[in-house]
Amino acid sequence: MPLTPLDSARQAALDAIAPAAPERVPLLDAQGRFLAAPVTASRSLPGCDNSAMDGWAVRAEETQGASRDRPARLCVTSTLFAGALPSTPLRPGEAARVFTGAPLPPGADAVVRQEAARAAEDGACVDVFITVPPGNDIRRTGEEVLTGTPLFDAGQRVGAAVLGVLASMGATDVWVRPMPRVAVLATGDELVPPGTPALPHQVYESNLVLVAALAREAGADVRQLARARDDERALRDALTRLAPQVDVLITTGGASVGDKDLVKRVLAALGARFFVDGVALKPGKPVAVARLGDTSVVVLPGNPGAATVAFDQFARPLLLKHQGVLETRRRVRAHLSEARHKQAGLTYLITTTLEARDGLAPRAVLRPQGAGQILQNVHGEGWALLPPGRADFAEDDPVDVELFDRPTFTPLGALA
Repeated sequence: MPLTPLDSARQAALDAIAPAAPERVPLLDAQGRFLAAPVTASRSLPGCDNSAMDGWAVRAEETQGASRDRPARLCVTSTLFAGALPSTPLRPGEAARVFTGAPLPPGADAVVRQEAARAAEDGACVDVFITVPPGNDIRRTGEEVLTGTPLFDAGQRVGAAVLGVLASMGATDVWVRPMPRVAVLATGDELVPPGTPALPHQVYESNLVLVAALAREAGADVRQLARARDDERALRDALTRLAPQVDVLITTGGASVGDKDLVKRVLAALGARFFVDGVALKPGKPVAVARLGDTSVVVLPGNPGAATVAFDQFARPLLLKHQGVLETRRRVRAHLSEARHKQAGLTYLITTTLEARDGLAPRAVLRPQGAGQILQNVHGEGWALLPPGRADFAEDDPVDVELFDRPTFTPLGALA
């Protein structure tokens, strides 16, 4: 069976899932999720003119020419704290003691910082030692944002800063997309769970932790972690038990064409519909995407390096689409740090770090790569993309590098 090109396969996988219906949740429950609707400012920030400093609210014109030798003396008529409401306007020759965040009394148009003035012992008057312009140390109404201003688009990921803004608007809940419920199933007779003795021919099962962590990074709610032997009955029992509980079931291992690579065979016997089965990708060629009942199934290779690439290119986009967004990563042009030979018909994704060079495009430093390796992804900055149709790349050849950091998210079907 011919392998599907990477871009076509990824699109076919995305077509297998639709965004989940939005839900309204309390603010803290929205952390890490994506907004399902745009948000506009329901009030201005600040809501009124207020003091940016501890000091005295004054009429700026009455401080003209003031100095330590010839201070401007003003009568103190009131003291205002944050949250207080001024009861009387400021008249000529008067000042009001104000603290940071306190609203200004009508008539005041500037604030003198407390270190630039000295109050009398009885607090009845204050000597101002400097000239201040109108607006000095005042936070103006709507200085940060005005009522009705667009704040966030649908598809905005909700972090602590976004939650803080929403709370400052008085919001208690917000429309977001649900987190996809995920189960991870690791297969393989050679696997033993961490924490138990392992013989040299056995392998500690690391993919459950690896894939679950990758799924959480993509916004998923990981509900189940399970293991199964390379046995058709055991696999059938695990798949039929896990699939109805989740939106997405991710398997690792048993994905290729060996005698004990049974996952795809068992899925087909259970009536799964395959959208992707084998991709012109290295590592990660055996990856598959299917639908079993109402559950999307992503079949990853068992080798950790291959599982990581296949997850990134298929499971991650699928999980994000469930949350109503498509991810776009930044790409930069870089020059290879070394020559590389590859199979001409495949797209290679090689873990890379970037090395800056004065006046030149960065160098793409390729990490040691292998389907069974896992250390190469630590500190990796992105994938060097070696496209199909070419087998040999020379040192310093230009390639695209897809960066992991600072992606953008485009919303799908924003809630009106």
